[in-house]
Amino acid sequence: MLDKINELLTEIDNLTVASLEQLEAMRIKYLSKKGLISVLMDDFRNIPADQKREVGVKINELKQKAQDKIQSLKEQFENVDSGASDLDLSRTAYPISLGTRHPILIVKEEICDIFKRLGFSIAEGPEIEDDWHVFGSLNFADDHPARDMQDTFFIQNDPQIVLRTHTSSVQTRVMEKTQPPIRIICPGRVYRNEAISYRAHCFFHQVEALYVDKNVSFADLKQALLFFAKEMFGGDTKIRLRPSYFPFTEPSAEMDISCNICGGKGCPFCKYTGWVEILGCGMVDPNVLENCGIDSKIYSGYAVGMGIERITNLKYQVKDLRMFSENDVRFLREFEAAT
Repeated sequence: MLDKINELLTEIDNLTVASLEQLEAMRIKYLSKKGLISVLMDDFRNIPADQKREVGVKINELKQKAQDKIQSLKEQFENVDSGASDLDLSRTAYPISLGTRHPILIVKEEICDIFKRLGFSIAEGPEIEDDWHVFGSLNFADDHPARDMQDTFFIQNDPQIVLRTHTSSVQTRVMEKTQPPIRIICPGRVYRNEAISYRAHCFFHQVEALYVDKNVSFADLKQALLFFAKEMFGGDTKIRLRPSYFPFTEPSAEMDISCNICGGKGCPFCKYTGWVEILGCGMVDPNVLENCGIDSKIYSGYAVGMGIERITNLKYQVKDLRMFSENDVRFLREFEAAT
């Protein structure tokens, strides 16, 4: 056995490896549970008693030398790796340019930032909703066209479960659980069963605002809208409100801004009217407040709803809505400066 131990000592002294894989193979060969040194230690019980001391010392020497050699070689590889630490081995072989935020996200964050400065906080809710929060609580009649399958996506043909058609459902959820004062904005994706074209899509994005408190008036609404328009489109922007109808507001209005392309003088973009519609608004219908557990005799409020794609079109003159969802890198690169 002494001859075998001396042979292994010489072998380990001359041990060299070219890679960490080879080093691991050598460690297994000598130091694993079934390695050569473990085999020698298992045979140690068969050594005559008068030789046990000498052989035992030699085996311990062999084991220590093997451990030291393996550790020494491992440190050499680690030192080589640390010398190349400035090289990112995970990087691809071709250059990758930095991306940019999507124009819809850019405009959404700008809208939210403007309303935050007015004291509004962000509220969110589920995209898969029930009929009550999307329609019933918002004063939609049972036979309202929005409840038809031609306008709304229903889940598994269940008339009670839909993909939300507006983020007003978030407003009703907040009003059910919170007593005034309430001042929230509700950004999110919405769905409507429409044919996809350059001016319409089956999904798009909205931001809606809700303010409920004592003595909230239409004048408060108008002032908030004027502030928003000037902050979003420039200090020279003018607004006008036209009477309209929405089931959940009374009175209701649609808001136009002076065309930011021609300055209100008239151009093809505004169809030579000098005005461009951007949002709908109105005072929250008392029935909606009562449906959500808020006393309409004490509290009043206003609501505002706008399509983010519409605002983005006005801000960046994007002519085709489909471009927002096609992930065309050439289109997205046009907004690098906006980020």
